[in-house]
Amino acid sequence: MENQTSIETFEIVAFYHLAKNRSLFFALFFFIYLIGLLGNIIIILTVITDVSLHKPMYIFLTNLSSVDIIFTSSTLPKLMDILLTGNNSISVIECFTQMCLFTFAACTESMLLSFMAYDRYVAICKPLYYHMIMNRRNYMLVLVSIWISTAVDALFLTLTIYQMNICHSNKIQQFFCELKALDRILCDSTKLHLIIVTEVIIGLILFLLSLISYIKIISLLLSISSTTGQKKAFSTCTSHLTVLGMFYGAGMFMYLKPPSEHLEEQDLVLSTLFSAVTPMLNPIVYSLRNEEVKLAIKKIITLK
Repeated sequence: MENQTSIETFEIVAFYHLAKNRSLFFALFFFIYLIGLLGNIIIILTVITDVSLHKPMYIFLTNLSSVDIIFTSSTLPKLMDILLTGNNSISVIECFTQMCLFTFAACTESMLLSFMAYDRYVAICKPLYYHMIMNRRNYMLVLVSIWISTAVDALFLTLTIYQMNICHSNKIQQFFCELKALDRILCDSTKLHLIIVTEVIIGLILFLLSLISYIKIISLLLSISSTTGQKKAFSTCTSHLTVLGMFYGAGMFMYLKPPSEHLEEQDLVLSTLFSAVTPMLNPIVYSLRNEEVKLAIKKIITLK
């Protein structure tokens, strides 16, 4: 029996056994990481440089893009290093740091999406009170609260798991260190099960709050007689709904799926969708579906 004090390194097993296809997988994940990184940086720079986008909706968007950069940067660089060098070991400190950053990014994104949905609800359903409710002081207070609370939550969760005994193996059946992967190698994972259930419940509550906001928005839009008004309102919400669906869809399948004794291909696909593909697609969805963002990007390109 071993614990985390005697184990110096873990072994990342996922994708490692595919020796013949490592170069192909490296190219694939490098492409995903590069597109996601560039897309999110473009969104951040566009909102910062264009004064017309200095609104709560786009301030939340820059925060979402920042979180997506953390999301992919906490997992993909190490995976690409493993695929490139063939060295699949990761130190205990690196592993728990990776888990802390990933958990922080997942929790922060979940809360941001919920408040972005509320922002759209207030803007469409309570337009006369929008500037009073979503003034600079209020939305900055919300953002600071989100970042601090999720950072504390991720740090507390990581330190709690770090103190648990590891005795089954040092092989992590995943391409990064995360809760369900560590669940397989802990001696007594009862406390970890409770942590995972708690985090999932919080995520579901945030998802339901987002869903309620959009149900109210859609109900109001359907009662509007003006087709132009409907189209304008729908255009500002479709990008949010798409991102919400991708994030929670992949996340629910990943964490609500019953654990398997052996790693399945489906597990890898779901975790890749949740932690790599979704953060890559977010800036693409916002730039393609949001007219104001597209216009701002075109203005920046034209000026340069």
